[in-house]
Amino acid sequence: MADHASERPTQSGAAPILVASNRGPVSFRTEDDGTLSLRRGGGGLVSGLSAIDDPNAVWVCAALSDADRTAARQAPDGRLDRAGHDVGGQAVRMLDIDPETFALAYNGVANSTLWFVHHLLYDIPTKPAFDAGFRTEWAAYRAYNTAFAEALAAEAAPGAAVLVQDYHLSLTPALLRELRPDLRIGHFSHTPWAPPEYYRLLPDDVAAEVLRGILGADRAAFLTRRWALAFADCCEAVLGASVDRDVLAVTYAGRTTRLGVHGLGADAEFLRERAHRPDVDERLAALREAVGDRRTIVRVDRTELSKNIVRGLLAYRHLLRARPEWHDRVVHIAFAYPSRTDLAEYREYTAEVQRLAEEINAEFATADWQPLILHVDDDFPRSLAAYRLADVALVNPVRDGMNLVAKEVPVVSDHGCALVLSREAGAYAELADDAITINPFDVIATADALAQALTMPPADRADHTKRLASAATALPPQQWFLDQLHAL
Repeated sequence: MADHASERPTQSGAAPILVASNRGPVSFRTEDDGTLSLRRGGGGLVSGLSAIDDPNAVWVCAALSDADRTAARQAPDGRLDRAGHDVGGQAVRMLDIDPETFALAYNGVANSTLWFVHHLLYDIPTKPAFDAGFRTEWAAYRAYNTAFAEALAAEAAPGAAVLVQDYHLSLTPALLRELRPDLRIGHFSHTPWAPPEYYRLLPDDVAAEVLRGILGADRAAFLTRRWALAFADCCEAVLGASVDRDVLAVTYAGRTTRLGVHGLGADAEFLRERAHRPDVDERLAALREAVGDRRTIVRVDRTELSKNIVRGLLAYRHLLRARPEWHDRVVHIAFAYPSRTDLAEYREYTAEVQRLAEEINAEFATADWQPLILHVDDDFPRSLAAYRLADVALVNPVRDGMNLVAKEVPVVSDHGCALVLSREAGAYAELADDAITINPFDVIATADALAQALTMPPADRADHTKRLASAATALPPQQWFLDQLHAL
């Protein structure tokens, strides 16, 4: 473990507001001449933090690559802003955590354990099996969270507000409270939360430690009420905590943690502007040429096990088999961008998606019709072009904290699109009234929903799209972030 104090910080910093997340707002790469070049990231957190009008606010994040670690080591206390880097007017402290500790914490616990539990992804007959290897990973996860707690404690001004993000940092609130009881601490979970019977797959001590970690916060917030209640249920079942479901509060060991619900919306202004730049127009023209005058079913996802891409492809195949009238009249545009390629399950899943796509094209393609266009490389302008072109958007996760794609497509759609939406997506809570809802495990019902969406009258589609876009943008990232801050 490197770059964090080995003893408790005794003095406070100057930051009145702090954000902690695994991934920060910037990343680095080493150029051929050995110099470091900086790239700024996007996403809800980055635009959310830009809402804070305070030059002393600090974002604490982990170094994710060798180039990041070099930059963090060269900066005083990892403070990139003090090393002359243009980090967008924000103060950023990047933690140079030992690479092996980071890998065990990030891949072993965060992405292969907590993510799998909250998304109910385990192949139960064989997994999980929590052995000695897991205990090594868990020790690393604890050390990784400790590094964050110590850095936050060192940077925070007396009584500062700290917003800790996501399942990577579920132990940080309690660790930070031990070091700095004066702080106001919030934790936000961007994932679903597992129900108690599934959550208890975790070893008993680990299940309890994660809950106690989050209960170290004054507020623990979630994307939907459903996930907040699942967390409360786990606190009651595992810790014996007292739960008030009416006011959403959990009392444990003499402290009460309020639960909050903050649905994250799409950034309409950014999306609409970005979707009409020349690079998007160029890709839109190429897609239109490939599609011709046929209808389009669009999906855009990371190749993530929870996104349910394989069943989506099976549903499209069933549509073509059961309803031959759609032959040569529809094209499925599926963009499945690489995700977590260092985990074997993800590599195998991506290969399965590609294999199935080839089978569908082999079965149905003609000399002038390719029924399925699949891309597995990341291209944001091309995704926006597909959003604009979509007649139907397919969003069918087996489980999702929110799913912003379901909100983004209606916002940038050129002519209105029908949304086929899984009831297991967090976005379902806000968008269900104007979507065609599906059980994500039912391939035939999903195919029927696609057929219904394809035949929706244009006027109905336009009305639904308008209402979907309105609901999708009700809580833009900046407001989402400020609401949490004010609630602290």
